[in-house]
Amino acid sequence: MRWELLFADLEALADATDRAAFEADVADRARSERAAVRLTERLRAHLGAVLALRLADRGRVTGRLVDVGADWLLLDDAGSVLIPLAAVTVVEGLGRASAGEAGEVQRRARITVALRRLARDRAVVRVATLDGGIVVGTLDRVGADHVDLALHAQDELRRASAVRSVAVLPLAAIVQIRAA
Repeated sequence: MRWELLFADLEALADATDRAAFEADVADRARSERAAVRLTERLRAHLGAVLALRLADRGRVTGRLVDVGADWLLLDDAGSVLIPLAAVTVVEGLGRASAGEAGEVQRRARITVALRRLARDRAVVRVATLDGGIVVGTLDRVGADHVDLALHAQDELRRASAVRSVAVLPLAAIVQIRAA
């Protein structure tokens, strides 16, 4: 009888030890998986959600998340606003969900791709910069790390006679771009 109790105790102890090791392993794997999640994956899981963002220029933008690229996001806040992820300091409104890893197209969809589309469409834009400034005009060229913006009145089309000057903006200085 004593031997049976001893073996039962040993077996229970082994089961408890195995269960504790298993639970610790599961917790460790969960932490490891969470550590690998990127902000873009969390954002993609919340397409259509209303988010509030604080930006590097101390501005705030609230709107419905429309799209997410490799280094940018697009919000609709009674108009489209393109925001470089590097300019975002706080995101409110995200749940814990995350989308899977981005596909090849999304990984390649850097902000320069979106800016080239705006340049191709000759859209008049309002660009907010890190120093709190706003410049208005039409994107003429998009380089690897900068854009050329032909400055003209918001209500004018880009014509040589309307352009006051051309400003070169480093991408790192751009906080948001709105359709004018």
